[in-house]
Amino acid sequence: MKSDLTPEPVFEFAQESGTDVAKGAREPWRVLLVDDDADVHRATVFAIGDQVFSGRSIEFLHAYSAQEARTLLLRESNLAFILLDVVMESDQAGLDLVDFIRKDAGLTHTRIVLRTGQPGYAPELETILRYDINDYKSKSELTQIKLLTLFATTLRSYQQLCAIEANKQGLSLIVRASGSFMQMQGLNDFAVGVMTQLAALIGTSPEGVVCAQTRRNSEQYSVLAAAGRYAEHISQPLESLTQPLMRERITLAFQNCRSYLGTDYMVLYFGQKSGIDMAVYIDTACTLQPVDVELIDVFCANLGACLHNQSLIDQLRLQAFTDGLLHLPNRARLIAEIEGQLARRTPDLAVCLMDVDDFSSVNELMGHRYGDQLLRALAQRIQHMVGEGMMLARVAGNTFGLLGNRQRISPDIVHACNTQPLLINDRPHRVTVTSGYVELDDPLRTGDDYLKNATIALKQAKKQARGQYVVYTSDIGTEARNRAQLLADLHHGFAHQHLFMMYQPQIDLASGALIGLEALMRWRKPDGALVPPDRFIPVAEQSGLIVPMGLWALQTACRDMVELIRQDLAPLRMAVNVSLEQFKSPDFFESVVAALASAGLPSNRLELEITESVAMLGSTHVTQQLSRLRAEQIAVSIDDFGTGYSSLSYLERLPLDRMKIDKAFVRQLGESGSARIAEMIAELGETLGLRVLAEGIEDRASWDALQAIGCHEGQGFFIAKPMEMAQLLPWIRTYRANANGTADIGSKGHG
Repeated sequence: MKSDLTPEPVFEFAQESGTDVAKGAREPWRVLLVDDDADVHRATVFAIGDQVFSGRSIEFLHAYSAQEARTLLLRESNLAFILLDVVMESDQAGLDLVDFIRKDAGLTHTRIVLRTGQPGYAPELETILRYDINDYKSKSELTQIKLLTLFATTLRSYQQLCAIEANKQGLSLIVRASGSFMQMQGLNDFAVGVMTQLAALIGTSPEGVVCAQTRRNSEQYSVLAAAGRYAEHISQPLESLTQPLMRERITLAFQNCRSYLGTDYMVLYFGQKSGIDMAVYIDTACTLQPVDVELIDVFCANLGACLHNQSLIDQLRLQAFTDGLLHLPNRARLIAEIEGQLARRTPDLAVCLMDVDDFSSVNELMGHRYGDQLLRALAQRIQHMVGEGMMLARVAGNTFGLLGNRQRISPDIVHACNTQPLLINDRPHRVTVTSGYVELDDPLRTGDDYLKNATIALKQAKKQARGQYVVYTSDIGTEARNRAQLLADLHHGFAHQHLFMMYQPQIDLASGALIGLEALMRWRKPDGALVPPDRFIPVAEQSGLIVPMGLWALQTACRDMVELIRQDLAPLRMAVNVSLEQFKSPDFFESVVAALASAGLPSNRLELEITESVAMLGSTHVTQQLSRLRAEQIAVSIDDFGTGYSSLSYLERLPLDRMKIDKAFVRQLGESGSARIAEMIAELGETLGLRVLAEGIEDRASWDALQAIGCHEGQGFFIAKPMEMAQLLPWIRTYRANANGTADIGSKGHG
């Protein structure tokens, strides 16, 4: 663009010279490379080669660890630039070294650029601000061109800082300006700070405008800040400026990416051609000295770096609070908004968490792209149903969160979203959601507290039935927190060996012979109180803790069985329960074989008890696992048959040795007409060629009734209570020494 105005181009950002400069002609730049990978050192030196920056070559210093770098930094000075690996001896080695560079080594002007091969170890914003880190790069993005650019910009920044060292007042203003800009939130605050600091630097009142791109990589500019007679133009497009010369001068600066200084004005440009551009126009008739021009040059360079960092910070802040897939607020943003609404005392608020049912199955069957489309369609449906003013967030993979007026996001309204199927690729797809709902009735609670309460209600709803909702109450919260405390105590108890094993004898009902032991896990707290297994076992199963607990129980039972064999007191088998989560573990079979080998127990002395939930995992997987166990001569029984999802078809296909009648059916034996289930299980076992064992035998009448219906084996308090090894050994000796057979079994059981 041409202008009648002939501005005086007072300065232009320095460009790298293409002329060769003889080595040694000027003192080289001293650059320290700190990285534990020698290849990174070699690659960096090779990439830079004999490049010359501002007429000076590069002298590289090398450190291969943070400790080696500390030693070098204490004896070296005049380092222009440190390229520092974040992750070396530890995840924080690089960041810890930054503190040493600034404080112990006293290198306040040396530029620091962090780089790492692991993007997850990016420095926190607080760290960038505190230690004046120049930039952060991942190793993969530092191609030769980008590395050369990094060296050029970083060395220029160091050179400019050094050039103004003598001017204390100007340097102070520049450093304070950089620090304040880095802490500002958003480009508008940044723009106001630019004008204020620039006016202070040249000693005039701030009167002018600051313009910048309205969107990244666009050619549309607007006024972010304005003062004096230009204040009316704030938030207006650049074209709205009524002074043609001002508009032309600012446009020229943007087009040429440079600054201009006239006799009664200045236009300072700072930004990146591929990033956000910004320019400040100030009316000034003051006479600038050469040192002032140098300071303004450095000021612009620093502003460019600050703008770049501000842009990165804004992007990080946006990413930190936005879901990348659906571009909705994320969990962190939802929590912040809840707290903001609580602080403003907004009445009648509620939070609803919605979990899409069977979403994992959709991904498996239809693919992740289809699943993403489903989430987008559902989000649009929910947003349309609840209307404007309600915040919809994606708090987890297939979980949405709603914040707003409790009447507008009531569970009935939310679940009405699912009355019609969604259209995915022009095909209908019906979904249901399960939700948890909580009212924001206590302003003293945090956003995280309320989201946890909504999660508790959601989990409760999932337990009840798919497609339902639960409204959070204090009773639900108390129950959930008690359960969480129980899990925490269980973790502690397991880690500190508060769990122990007890063994209940199993006998042949016909002969009275001791044929087996069932290993039972128990938990005794430090105060001596026993926690019932029906309380802690379900918690362990739901948390996954049952897998290491179950392995420990198996190993302990095998070792104790070996001890019984050594003392010639062992029955034929040791029965150990296996949970669903254990059975699903990829290394389950290997862990069983390893436990036997470690204890030195023959495999034919072990029996594993599985439940119907294990058997229903899928016939192919279960059959393969059980066949591998049977091939090792490990017996398998099915526990508590008839209490779960019984299926006669899978029983016939599975390689089993024994089935157990649950104690609930044994208790019914004394009731008129109630013995039929136990009798049917016994007959089924006979038909399938399986041994049948009854649990919960508590009197002689049950014993006799079980014998009469064909039950082979049994266990229960009438025979013997579960015992620790210290009590079990003498019990077995006494039982075997008793010559009365089964006649005195009751006294044996309680003795």
